Amino acid sequence: MKMQKTSRRRKGALDELFGKGVAAVVVGVFLSGFTGLGGALRPLGALAFLLGVILLGLHFFLKPKASASPVHSTVRQQATHWSPAVFAAIEWRRFESVCEALFAQAGFQTRSQSHGADGGVDIWLHSANTQGPVAVVQCKHWHNKPVGVKEIREFLGVMTSHQLKRGTYATTSIYTADAQQFAKNNGINAMDGAALLGLIAKRTPEQQQALLAVAYEGEYWRPTCASCGIKMVERKPARGGAGFWGCSHYPKCKSRLPMEAALR
Repeated sequence: MKMQKTSRRRKGALDELFGKGVAAVVVGVFLSGFTGLGGALRPLGALAFLLGVILLGLHFFLKPKASASPVHSTVRQQATHWSPAVFAAIEWRRFESVCEALFAQAGFQTRSQSHGADGGVDIWLHSANTQGPVAVVQCKHWHNKPVGVKEIREFLGVMTSHQLKRGTYATTSIYTADAQQFAKNNGINAMDGAALLGLIAKRTPEQQQALLAVAYEGEYWRPTCASCGIKMVERKPARGGAGFWGCSHYPKCKSRLPMEAALR
């Protein structure tokens, strides 16, 4: 806030300097061309004109220069092999797509829901020889926040309501000790970021590259609105403050995410 006030004061001072410079130049031109009083005011006009030029020169010299590169560049370096950096670079919807492609490579027929209320399920797994889903997958794209027992308990409730005994909870983060024990006691396959990378490493090089292509598809870094299924846009508060991701359907949809991390 203090920096914002300083920036506004500096801008005001520069605007005032520019205004005085223009005024001095105008007065100087007028007096220099004034023919009354035998041209006695011409030297004063020349002095005013020179002062105006100096003030304008100071204004342009002190004016902040535009940055050579934009703050949010759309040209981003993409990894050529799998690592935690890939999970950190992509948004939540890309993470779900990677998980879906990973299970499809394992031979499952998958069905996902891109947005809206999903009842706690992101991916349904089907088998060619069985009617209906045989398992469900919940994906949680979190950074620096462990998945707790609350999330795993809710997932178990979804499995039970659909009479399913198989379920996988996949996250880019880690699990609390209680969450790991609860998942183990209830037959839930809890996979953290390291476990997912280990599973990906078992795929063929061609399959790993195919998964990378899914991860980096489109604007992989721009978060998707969980309610509308469309890409969010960068917004800044009208009264100043940190920027954030907002739904492009605003004000119909008021979904938003912090700029530093697109979490779900």
